[in-house]
Amino acid sequence: MMNFSDYITEQKNTHMTHIEDKVLYGGVKGTRQAILALRSLRDMLKGEHQGSVSVKWDGAPAVFAGTDPRDSRFFVAKKGIFNKNPKIYKTNNDIDNDTSGDLNTKLKDALKYLPSLGIKSVIQGDFLYSKSDLSIKKIKGQKYVTFHPNTIVYAIPDGSQAAKEIKASKIGIVWHTSYSGSSFETMKASYGVNVRSLKNSKNVWSQDAMLRDLTRATMSKKETEIVNEYLSQAGFLFNKIAGSTLRQLEGNSALAQHIETFNNSYVRRGEIIRDTRRHVSNLISWITKKYQKEIDARKTTRGKATQQKKLDELLRFFSTDNKTSLKFMFDLQKVIVLAKLKLINNLNKLNNIDTFVKTRNGYKVSGAEGYVAIDKLGGDAVKIVDRMEFSYNNFSPNILKGWDKPGRN
Repeated sequence: MMNFSDYITEQKNTHMTHIEDKVLYGGVKGTRQAILALRSLRDMLKGEHQGSVSVKWDGAPAVFAGTDPRDSRFFVAKKGIFNKNPKIYKTNNDIDNDTSGDLNTKLKDALKYLPSLGIKSVIQGDFLYSKSDLSIKKIKGQKYVTFHPNTIVYAIPDGSQAAKEIKASKIGIVWHTSYSGSSFETMKASYGVNVRSLKNSKNVWSQDAMLRDLTRATMSKKETEIVNEYLSQAGFLFNKIAGSTLRQLEGNSALAQHIETFNNSYVRRGEIIRDTRRHVSNLISWITKKYQKEIDARKTTRGKATQQKKLDELLRFFSTDNKTSLKFMFDLQKVIVLAKLKLINNLNKLNNIDTFVKTRNGYKVSGAEGYVAIDKLGGDAVKIVDRMEFSYNNFSPNILKGWDKPGRN
């Protein structure tokens, strides 16, 4: 049985897949991993399985910090750290030469204050705030210290110990991934950062992402039965999908991305996919129209032929057998989402920071961005997110983001 505290991923943690999209991109193995990850979470929340799970904080930007293994100098970095020629910053001039605006300011703050933590290796986290990002807000009758790095507004009751620490600090960061290796190119990632190994600094509100005391999220017998039924349905549908269909999708990232984009269009509109057979037909029509638009936009016969060839190659996938498997695949994704949402409802009980989203009419209560599961068997991180809430909020122009200009408020 999988134990989240033992999970290791040897991939660089620069992108994570939504758990239901493992079906699209991971083939037979990835689909099995998604179901196993949900089973493991269920067992943890039944109180039968020791382990830990982490919160996905909605911070920005992603920040890497630590000691350069080549010269032992301290650095900060963005995701370009893992480029063929690693892009890292050791001085303010390095930052000025590559960034501007708010990103420039935050990276300089990170370079100034993070050395006080005594980071010996390389760790990755999400930047939550600089001093100027903090504000005192009264929301739903409660006075809070707030910061708003991206979509979610984090709110800590003013007067609490955490609020005092945050107001005294210069920056806030939540850490989630550790790296080890003799070079950036060969570094391997492990999920989790032991913040207790870092030095205390009043200038840095330094947190890890792990949830503790899962007993407060233990599922009832009824809740467990519901999740069990969803997992049973998932196993049944998995067996209905032809392995050849999953393997073809795994080997055709362009098609898988088109399917994900089409599915995301429902999330953006806040709509649920109901009739999966019709969804397959609508997908084919959407792809055809998308490429026909490209064909019509080309002025030369050669340009039109190139786009037509791309369309023909994509449509070749949609045989009768593959269309049948796609229908079951979409059914499976729906069941995975239902199981995921039940588990998220329990995990949300563990959050000790209030979260909201900001609209033009005020603040609205929101859940956390989501949670992260790392599959020990496959070594791959997956996101467990309520996409109909967080992803809709993330896409929606009606939800104000932390980086929005004041004029939009």
